[in-house]
Amino acid sequence: MTRRTALVAAAELLVWWVVLALLWLVFISTVDTLERIVGASAAAIGALVARAGRRAVGPR
Repeated sequence: MTRRTALVAAAELLVWWVVLALLWLVFISTVDTLERIVGASAAAIGALVARAGRRAVGPR
């Protein structure tokens, strides 16, 4: 993996994480510390799965 592909992968994961974390915050009713931790964790897992799924499809 080159430096450029590593940066692209990191940027993609960050974008997915931000989008999913914001979506989580929109759909919950109360925002406390535990909800932030759970939301950030779920968003991180979702970002990894989204990237893996996109890579599995390949370029079209």
